[in-house]
Amino acid sequence: MPPVTSSNQEIAGAPLTASALWPATGEGTCLILSPSGRGLPVLAWLGALDKLGRPDEPLGLVTQATEAPNATMPRALLEAPLLTEHARGWFTRPALRGHSLARHGDGPAAGRNWSTGLETRAVTVESECIVIEADDPEARLALRTTVERVSGGGIRACHDLTNIGESPYVLDGLEVLYPLQDRMTEVMDFTGRHDSERVPQRHALTDGLWLRESRRGRPGPDAATMIVAGEPGFDTETGAVLAVHVAWSGNTTLRLERDFASTATIGGGELLLPGEVVLEPGERYRTPWVWAVASNHGLDGVAAAFHRWLRAQPAHPARQPVTLNVWGAVHFDHSVDRISQMADLAAQVGAERFVIDDGWFRHRRNDRSGLGDWWVDEEVWPDGLGPLADKVHDLGMEFGLWFEPEMVNVDSDLYRAHPEWVLATGNRIPLLQRNQLVLDLSREDVSDYLLARIDSVLAESHVDYVKWDHNRDLLEAGSGVRAGAPGVHAQTIAFYELFDELMRRHPTVAWESCATGGSRIDLEILSRVQSVWTTDMSDALAHLRIQRWTGQLVPPEYLGAHVSGPVAHHTGRTFDVDFRAAVAFWGAFGVAWDLTAASETDLRRLAWWTALHKRFRTLLHTGTVVRPVSADATVNVNGVVAGDRSEALFGVTQLDVTPHTRGVTVNIRSLDDSTVYAVEQIRPTADEVHHQEAVMGEMSGRLLRNVGIRLRGLRHPETMVILHLRAVSSP
Repeated sequence: MPPVTSSNQEIAGAPLTASALWPATGEGTCLILSPSGRGLPVLAWLGALDKLGRPDEPLGLVTQATEAPNATMPRALLEAPLLTEHARGWFTRPALRGHSLARHGDGPAAGRNWSTGLETRAVTVESECIVIEADDPEARLALRTTVERVSGGGIRACHDLTNIGESPYVLDGLEVLYPLQDRMTEVMDFTGRHDSERVPQRHALTDGLWLRESRRGRPGPDAATMIVAGEPGFDTETGAVLAVHVAWSGNTTLRLERDFASTATIGGGELLLPGEVVLEPGERYRTPWVWAVASNHGLDGVAAAFHRWLRAQPAHPARQPVTLNVWGAVHFDHSVDRISQMADLAAQVGAERFVIDDGWFRHRRNDRSGLGDWWVDEEVWPDGLGPLADKVHDLGMEFGLWFEPEMVNVDSDLYRAHPEWVLATGNRIPLLQRNQLVLDLSREDVSDYLLARIDSVLAESHVDYVKWDHNRDLLEAGSGVRAGAPGVHAQTIAFYELFDELMRRHPTVAWESCATGGSRIDLEILSRVQSVWTTDMSDALAHLRIQRWTGQLVPPEYLGAHVSGPVAHHTGRTFDVDFRAAVAFWGAFGVAWDLTAASETDLRRLAWWTALHKRFRTLLHTGTVVRPVSADATVNVNGVVAGDRSEALFGVTQLDVTPHTRGVTVNIRSLDDSTVYAVEQIRPTADEVHHQEAVMGEMSGRLLRNVGIRLRGLRHPETMVILHLRAVSSP
């Protein structure tokens, strides 16, 4: 559909009664926009909707009210604009907060134009988006709001704010808001800590402002990740829900608000520190994309939309190699002979990528020195990393290398030469975390240095893969470019620019985002990388939970899931190789175990699991993630279903001792009712060679949904049964 422009509440000469973004096919997020006098249009409805219209009518953007439900729409249904203002009668927290710096007579030099009354000037409707142009002649501000329908079934929006006045404008905050349906009165988000990321938490929606702020300079281990509001009792499979996510790798805000008179709103944006964004005349600020994903089928419907979008991105990995990382085996004790031996063992168990972690560069014999000195350590690697990379390639594996470019140790040649290169509020140096300070990437000399050094190492060492780490928070992150004023916003932009330039120079290199384990996980960085380090937690049982809930945003092929050593050093618990590998099987399978200490039996078992993962890798990394609800709290069920529903895998994990011996029934709702499936059980035994793969029988999708699969008897804790379902007949 060609662009259509509206003016004074008209589209192509007809009164603008409603505009909408419909899902293109099937179910997706739907948004209906309605005029509201001279102010900004309001969102009349937002939620999940099945495909409407004639069967032969493709549904893109609908511009005529007669094509929308409740077509005449004499009033907006929810009356919530994408940006709330006091001038329009909203007494809740304004979505735009700021003021002009201008003295008028004896008045203050600050505090003017703090309240806006934006008026719509034009609405442009295209096949995938709606663009609203508005301004406030008195406050001397112009706003451009873009709402897009994105592949996968979600919607995202952003604001562009321009200072059209003659005085600087201090921007304190600018957020995108969405309306919340009245029935959505239960709220879920995430919290956590290092080694225990993405712990779901719930509460009831009440009147007032509920705010989650991320001030660590990047999404931390305690990041909310998203807010999900829904019908009371919603779960992974059932309930109408709406999820909001801010796609930004810096400071963020997520908010939910309701008062006695107004529609509840949910949204977010970038958290701006004092004076961080000051718009000079003609300058513009753009918010991050703020996502809204609705589903009538619970949290799995939301996850599927995020997964589909990421799988459609150019950076999405065509294939995720099985990766072995040497960190858990060697730490800083690098030895050419030992690491070479590990490469042989990695190839023996079927690894396809071999990664050297921290410790390969100058002066890096512990975590207190060397960070920032990005030259290969000549004392440890006298011939450089090239010979090792060549050996790894000869073994049929890719060669990977760890970097932490944004950080520096005080004990480093870089810091001794340039102490002024770190983020600080002035002369006071921030507290050390992990013996590190943060480099100010907004300084051109810093970014130039990092670009030159990383570029050189990647080329000289024949690197195929980079693990990009970020191991401390941005505390007192003032920029020397701004005389110590806050610099997180500029730092985040500079990080993207540095990362993008390295990707441009090295288009064949794959990239992993790692940040103190599972931090800095958001859609903006995910659109650039091929994998993330899910968590530092080496305990397989704990990893299973973190993996499950990180998957609410991230598809399994991105989620680093490594087979660690038998004893988890974080918890002291011991797990056999089969359980550790069974947990890792569902993600980006890898190994973080000192294989030189493994028995021949364990090496053979690990090789079997590696082969099993490769056998099912296409299904695991392209299928739809489903997480059936278990009636037994001691049992976890997760699965993945092929797009055409011809095949599926399910993992049934006994987490703890069960109080009964009845067994458990697994109901599978995501298959085709009329197709008959052969059900096979894949379950390792004590025999490292002969694993069970027994046919349990055949069942229709209807029976699998209503009756389910019964796993009888008492099963030991910390064991997993894998069920393989494949279509054997269809109508």
